[in-house]
Amino acid sequence: MKFGRIKKDPVEVNLTPLIDVVFLLLIFFMVSTTFTRETRLSVELPEATGVAALTTAKMVEVSIAADGTYVVNGERLTRSDRDTLRTVLLPLSQQGTELPFVIIADASATHQAVVTVMDVAGRLGFANLSITTQEPSK
Repeated sequence: MKFGRIKKDPVEVNLTPLIDVVFLLLIFFMVSTTFTRETRLSVELPEATGVAALTTAKMVEVSIAADGTYVVNGERLTRSDRDTLRTVLLPLSQQGTELPFVIIADASATHQAVVTVMDVAGRLGFANLSITTQEPSK
């Protein structure tokens, strides 16, 4: 008995759908991409004339010496620890925490001493903290 061979169609990959899909993906990414444009606003600041106020507003001023000792509003603290600083600042915070809180630190004072003052002031509710600097000498 003679069996006939079944002819197989040649295998070929149709690239047309693949090219269509890649083209659609390319279009999708091009459309969905956002291009950043840096815009700048021209702001004209208002001008004012007048004389600066001669009276100084009330504020809390903490000075930190090079050896880490604290001076609060001109009064030197007996001990330079967190509890003593908190005890001195507590009555000032009860007068109002909206007062400006100024930290004046010596250039050789430790970073820890400055952070301790900032931490105690923050825990007592002072929000207007500022650190003073000195203009460089020419």
